[in-house]
Amino acid sequence: MVERYAETLADEITERTKELVEEKKKSDILLYRMLPKQVADSLKVGRAVEPENFESVTVFFSDVVQFTNLAAKCTPLQVVNLLNELYSLFDGYIESHDVYKVETIGDGYLCVSGLPHRNGTEHAREIASLSLILMEGIKSFRISHLPSERVNIRIGAHSGSCTAGVVGLTMPRYCLFGDTVNTASRMESNGKPGKIHISSELNILLHMLGGFVTETRGEVIIKGKGVMETYWLTSKVGDNFRSARSDEIEAQLDEISVERVEKSEVTNKNAMYRLFKDSAVTEEL
Repeated sequence: MVERYAETLADEITERTKELVEEKKKSDILLYRMLPKQVADSLKVGRAVEPENFESVTVFFSDVVQFTNLAAKCTPLQVVNLLNELYSLFDGYIESHDVYKVETIGDGYLCVSGLPHRNGTEHAREIASLSLILMEGIKSFRISHLPSERVNIRIGAHSGSCTAGVVGLTMPRYCLFGDTVNTASRMESNGKPGKIHISSELNILLHMLGGFVTETRGEVIIKGKGVMETYWLTSKVGDNFRSARSDEIEAQLDEISVERVEKSEVTNKNAMYRLFKDSAVTEEL
């Protein structure tokens, strides 16, 4: 009797231990999504996390164009569902890049590459690649309760140095500080719908790395910054070649189609003339 009770108790303890381990894994996964892993691990053991300076990162901002007008057509619950679906799409793309999602504020999305893990100058490539993929992916995004509406975004990015650290104790947040963050935000707010607006600093890095196509926008007056030379990120080199080649082929096909139509029209006119001539001869006879 006692042995059976002991076995039952041991089995129950084992089962409860497994459940606790699984719950701990779930809480760790959630925590690691809110904070960088090394930061979260330090906080878990009660160790203070000192602010850290990063010499070279690329900061990304995006914003939904005319979000206020779009939200006016939705209930509060529908707005929440819309943003959840949209940013779930963004999060999915981020998983395949060396990019850290910092936060979302309303319809604004902030992420960065080059921290908390330094990656040399690859942060410029990572953000540029992500920006192009997001801009392409948003084209197929549909609002479930407003299928006729289309979501359009602006993207802005800038490269430079920044400081990152944990703010708060009860609900700690990993925040970015510095002029690089402000400039990236200005790139987004001064951009245009459906375009990726980048600073000259990021443009220089992309040209050093190679593989991307940019176009000069010229000098733009940026609030708090003065006059800045900025650029549009348009495509990757391979994508641009395929696009240009496709346009060339389509133009050639159009020319061929026009020639065929013109030849067809001439042939039809000749046939009609012969038919009219034959009819006239028949009537005379």
